[in-house]
Amino acid sequence: MDPRDTAPDSWEQEDDMEATVDGQLESAFTALNVNAKPFVPNINAAEFIPVFATKGHLENNDSAVAVDKNSSMEVTESTAPVENGDTETSTEEMWDQRESEPNQEEPGGWRLGPVVPEITEKTAPDMIEEEEEVPVPKVQPTQPDAPRKEHINVVFIGHVDAGKSTIGGQIMYLTGMVDKRTLEKYEREAKEKNRETWYLSWALDTNQEERDKGKTVEVGRAYFETEKKHFTILDAPGHKSFVPNMIGGASQADLAVLVISARKGEFETGFEKGGQTREHAMLAKTAGVKHLIVLVNKMDDPTVSWSLERYEECKEKLVPFLKKVGFNPKKDIHFMPCSGMTGANLKEATDMCSWYTGLPFIPHLDSLPHFNRSSDGPIRLPIVDKYKDMGTVILGKLESGSISKAQQLVMMPNRHVVEVLSLLSDDVETDDASPGENLKLRLKGIEEEEILPGFILCNAENLCHSGRTFDAQIVIIEHKSIICPGYNAVLHIHTCIEEVQITALICLVDKKSGEKSKTRPRFVKQDQVCIARLRTAGTICLETFKDFPQMGRFTLRDEGKTIAIGKVLKLVAERD
Repeated sequence: MDPRDTAPDSWEQEDDMEATVDGQLESAFTALNVNAKPFVPNINAAEFIPVFATKGHLENNDSAVAVDKNSSMEVTESTAPVENGDTETSTEEMWDQRESEPNQEEPGGWRLGPVVPEITEKTAPDMIEEEEEVPVPKVQPTQPDAPRKEHINVVFIGHVDAGKSTIGGQIMYLTGMVDKRTLEKYEREAKEKNRETWYLSWALDTNQEERDKGKTVEVGRAYFETEKKHFTILDAPGHKSFVPNMIGGASQADLAVLVISARKGEFETGFEKGGQTREHAMLAKTAGVKHLIVLVNKMDDPTVSWSLERYEECKEKLVPFLKKVGFNPKKDIHFMPCSGMTGANLKEATDMCSWYTGLPFIPHLDSLPHFNRSSDGPIRLPIVDKYKDMGTVILGKLESGSISKAQQLVMMPNRHVVEVLSLLSDDVETDDASPGENLKLRLKGIEEEEILPGFILCNAENLCHSGRTFDAQIVIIEHKSIICPGYNAVLHIHTCIEEVQITALICLVDKKSGEKSKTRPRFVKQDQVCIARLRTAGTICLETFKDFPQMGRFTLRDEGKTIAIGKVLKLVAERD
């Protein structure tokens, strides 16, 4: 019987037995220096000389790793420079360069440039352990550069079924944010429901109710990048029942894209009195959107077939209204034809539309001038949403100032002192954030139940104002009867929604001359401008329009319609 098959009297004996029997194994490992000193990397080494130990480890590795190694060697060979000046690079160096790539990106999410030999020194066992981590940075290659680019929030607005979500989905596909395989899956699922033309919108309408009805309910979020800028898409709902959600989306936007349908009948429906095209354009202006791009969608429709006459007809009807809302047709508005379904004129110009000479949509966005944002100002982050996830997480757009990790901030109006545990800008973790970025913050020192949308995160040195009573200038846009003191409505200011009462009418303002009436009016009616005192049901955060425009504009809504728009002139101190 082979002595190796029996239980040994002592385990020391077993070791001796192995040593004598496995002579072949011993000879195979003669190249290894077992008594070598532990490896200490020399930071100042001129060049890396591979050790035989590396070869030993690599050969013992399983075949799957070997295949992966070869494929990665081909990738690195084209990108990484040859370090030692040789035309051929050894296996160890390839492993080494490959490992150094992710390490460069790991510390702060920045690329460090070409590979330097000092960084590349590593022992083989370390490399093999880290082998599985290699693909991580390659999933989203643009992420490390994200903080460098200017952040712009684009809100898609317009009448229901104009094609907002479809255009959003098409842009994500064209910029590589949604892969073809995912879209093919959506297309199959949509065909099963006899809704094959809806599949692109499913990239943004993710919840089941939205997909079944084909209507966006909540503001969809996604992001894409161009060479110079980083864009966040805010896909607002077009249905009139969900206008409050749309106002929340528009309040975070820097730029609005008004989508209108060129199809016969659809444009007219959206533009008539009850249509959402008018209301959305007006709300976007009130929310502080300065630049408006009007996308005339569905130009590929058989009733339109890229007709210049139809395009001009839509343009002629829209311009006077947008002018009345407050947009300057020469500076603030840009019209362009497109097709969301086919993607024509979104990324590249189309032959079907030879009469349009401007840039397609995505290049036009890229060529827009920079937005002026002060990172030195006070911190103001209106909260859009909150939820629990390993602590309290809040979402919002940083309007001014800059936030960094581990910073102490104050939540107004509760005056809770909170600490920032982690910062995510468009789902990419960063250490600090600048104005205009969409952030997810994990906070310490406050419970999720203690936060409401509309609360503001500020720095302790410069708290935002809070109160219930304020004076404001109001423009009555649409109201059948007269408005008197005691009138109640719903106030939408930045991300906050609160019930409000007009307690007093102070004076009327002449639209043309700006003169104020000497006597107090007893009532105001449609198309009049007045200064009134308003009082909210609860305490809200707000600033005067002069000090901080983003938090000084508001909308009054009643019975599902937008009644008035206004700006805060003065904050009135509470009487005890």
